[in-house]
This record gives sequence, C-alpha cells and structure tokens, in this order.
Amino acid sequence: MKYLNFNANYLILSLICLSATWLPLLAQPRQTIPELRQKIEQELSKYPGVFAVAFKDIATGKELLIREREVFHAASTMKTPVMIEVYKQQAQGKLSLSDSILIKTEFKSIVDGSPYTLPVSSDSDSVTYKQIGTKRTLASLVYDMITVSSNLATNLIIELVGAPNVLQTMRDLGAKDIQVRRGVEDSKAFAKGLNNSTTAYDLMLIFDKIATGQAVSPEASKAMIAILLDQKFNDAIPAKLPNNVKVAHKTGSITGVRHDSGIVILPDGRQYVLVLLSKDIKDDKLTSGVMATVSEWIYQYEMQGK
Repeated sequence: MKYLNFNANYLILSLICLSATWLPLLAQPRQTIPELRQKIEQELSKYPGVFAVAFKDIATGKELLIREREVFHAASTMKTPVMIEVYKQQAQGKLSLSDSILIKTEFKSIVDGSPYTLPVSSDSDSVTYKQIGTKRTLASLVYDMITVSSNLATNLIIELVGAPNVLQTMRDLGAKDIQVRRGVEDSKAFAKGLNNSTTAYDLMLIFDKIATGQAVSPEASKAMIAILLDQKFNDAIPAKLPNNVKVAHKTGSITGVRHDSGIVILPDGRQYVLVLLSKDIKDDKLTSGVMATVSEWIYQYEMQGK
C-alpha cells in the first residue's frame, strides 16, 4: 500500500512539473503580424541583398508586407502571368491548349525585330531543344514553362499570345506595376533596360486571384493550380514545410536575384499567398535557405490560428 501511495504521489508530482513547464507556453498569446514582421525584418537584415515579402491569408485577408511595392527584375516569375493569358485566350476562343506549336529557337527582338537565338546553355530545360522542327501541344509547353521553367517554351508561348496582351490582362486583374515586355534572352532589349519586372504586391495579387478562382474562371484557376503544384524547384517556400502542406508556386532566378511566389495549401484546406523576392544577393543557396526560414515562420503563424 505504501508503494502504491508512493507511485501515486510521484505521478502527481510529475504532472505538476509538466504543467509548470507547458502551461506558460500554452498560455502565450498568438504572435501578431507586427511582431512577425519585425522578426522577419531582423532576420533578413543579417544577409546581403534587398528582400521583399508579401503574405496574405485568403480567409481573413490579413497581410504582412515588406517592401511590397519595390521593383525587382521578374526573372521567371513572369511566367505565371503568361500562363494566365493562355487560359484567358482559350476562354475567349482565340486558341486551344490542344493546339500544336512548332518548336524553334529563333525569335524577334522587341527593339527592332531583328532575330536572336535562344541557346540551350541558358535554359533549365534541355529536352525541348531536341524537338526543334517538330510540334508539341500548347498545354505541354505551358506545363514545362511553369514546372521546369523552360525559357524556350516561354518564348514560344509569348510569341503566340503577345506580351502586350499579357500586360493588359495584368492591369485588368489590378496588378498595376508588373511589367511583361518580352521573352527571354532578348539582349538588345536588355541593353536598353526593357526588362520584365514585378513587385511582391502584384505577384501576391495575381496568386490571390488564382487561389480564389478569379483568374479567368474557377475552372481555369483550378487547372493553373494543378500545374503550379508540380513545380520542380522547391528549395525556398516549400523547403521547411511539412510534407502534408502543398505549395502551388513559381520560382525565378538570374544572377543576383532569387524569387519564389505562390499559394500554400494547408491540410485543413486553408490557404495563404506568399511572395518572397530578392536582389543584389551574393549566395543563391544561402538566400534560398533564408527564404525557407521565413516561409516556415509564416506557416507557424498560420498554425497558431488553427
């Protein structure tokens, strides 16, 4: 009997100790957006480069914005607006995703119409270059443009739908600062500063439209999300998130620039948009790691409200 009493007393004491350890943590108030913003700003200030962050909770409308209106070279994040334009023109009956597109590598500069060739060495996609002279469906090119960030697929699609049309669609969606002027590797345009550019705010806005079914139509938005979910470059936003969290996103990188932008889908169905942009960076891998950490913190903030 004494032994049982001893065990009971020991158990009670253990529970008291555990309560003393965990109750203060459970009683902690939820981190506020200003507190989270300050934490993120302090972390980003430790690294070389300029960073922008745009976060929006789809359900509540809460936002966290850091340098959200600052202009960045768009790199491959401009491929998301191009995809939206494809689905818009399909809805208008101007084209079909089943259309066959001739694979070629020569394109015209927006400066003077002179030809330039897209080299395989500048592309993350080498497969399409082996198909020159053959035809592929527009749907397959859109898929490669997003998932493996194919520059060749991008140029073929922009030539088809027209960069001015992409830009007008962005304005119609409310994205006032994003610039989609041209395809990739137009050196004459680059020399004249005619580059594709974006802001974190505008990318947040268009991903919000996709997430809420307002980019072309609910059906088109759903189809675009399915493509974005197959993204092959996952070292930033998704890198430190649990496996059961889905991320429909598009990355972008050139020398000194690294971006990630998309929709984070939680296991319970809640969604938020996150855009992380950088420029003047020195280390791609380090920057991706910092972005992954910021993404993890925002995920943890969202889970507090579960």
